[in-house]
Amino acid sequence: MDPELEAFIPLVPQVDLSDPIADRKNYAARAAAAPVPDTTGLDIEDRTVPADPDVPVRIYRPQGAQAQGAIVWLHGGSWVMGDLDTDHPWTTRLAAASGTTVISVGYRLAPEHRFPAALDDAYAVLTWTAEHAAELGIDPARIAVGGHSAGGAMAAAVALRARDQQGPPIRFQLLNQPGLDDRQETWSTDPVAATLGGGHAHMAAAWRHWLGAAPATPYAAPARATDLTGLPPAHIATAEFCPYRDVDITYAQRLLRAGVSVELHQWPGTFHGSQAILSAEISQRQIAELAASLRRALTE
Repeated sequence: MDPELEAFIPLVPQVDLSDPIADRKNYAARAAAAPVPDTTGLDIEDRTVPADPDVPVRIYRPQGAQAQGAIVWLHGGSWVMGDLDTDHPWTTRLAAASGTTVISVGYRLAPEHRFPAALDDAYAVLTWTAEHAAELGIDPARIAVGGHSAGGAMAAAVALRARDQQGPPIRFQLLNQPGLDDRQETWSTDPVAATLGGGHAHMAAAWRHWLGAAPATPYAAPARATDLTGLPPAHIATAEFCPYRDVDITYAQRLLRAGVSVELHQWPGTFHGSQAILSAEISQRQIAELAASLRRALTE
C-alpha cells in the first residue's frame, strides 16, 4: 500500500448499502467536509436537460476556450449515492486540469430508480450535448464520455448504446475504476481488495439495488457484452486494491482484441476511490494523468 494512503485506511467507511437513504446522507456529508476546490478560471453553470424526466447537469467551462472538446461525466456511488455536489471537487479539478468542458450528470439513483433509469439520463445528456454543441461552444466531433466506479460502468454502457443505436459519435471513453461486471467472479479471492472496495456485501447490494429482479444485460454490466468492436478509444485506470481490478484489466484486453485503442493504467498501492485523498502525491498524479489523457484525446 502507498504509505501516504495507508494512514487513511482506518478512516475508509465500510458501507453495506442496507440503508440507502442513510448511506446517501453520510456520503454527502463526507463530500461536504472535503476541501473547497479552486474554481478560478472556470465558468460553472447549473442547467436542466429536457428529457422524461428532465436531468440536472452542472457544466464546467474553462474560460477563454473556443470550440473545445467536452466530456459527459458520470459520478460514482454504487448507483445509490452521489450527486452534482458530491462530485463537484472532482469535476472542478478535471475541467481545470484538462482544459475540457465537463458536463456532470445528476442522474437518478437506485433503488428508487433502477436500471435503466440512470443510463437513460446519461444517454439523454449525451444526445443533448451533441445537439446543442454550437450553443455550448463545443466541437461536436470531440465529445467524450467518462466516469468513476458505477459512473465509469455507465459511461462504457453509453458508448455501447451509442454504437448500437447509431447515436451521437463519441470520441473517447475515460473509465476510472469502472464497475463493469455484476458476477463478482474474480475479486472475492482477494480479501484486501474486497475490503477496501466496500466488501462483498456492499458490491452485492449495489448490484441488487441497480438491477432489482431484472437480469444483467451489457447495458447494465458492460463486461457482459460479447461484441466490443466499433467502440471509441478508451483510457481505463485501475487500482491495485479494487474489487473491479481484474475485470477492468480483462475488459481493456478485450477492447484491444476487438481493434479498439486502449490506454490501461494500473496504479500500484492504491485502492478503490483513493484518489479522493488529494493530499497524497499519487492521487495528484492520478488526476493529472486522467486529465492529460482526456486533453490528448480531444485535441489531437
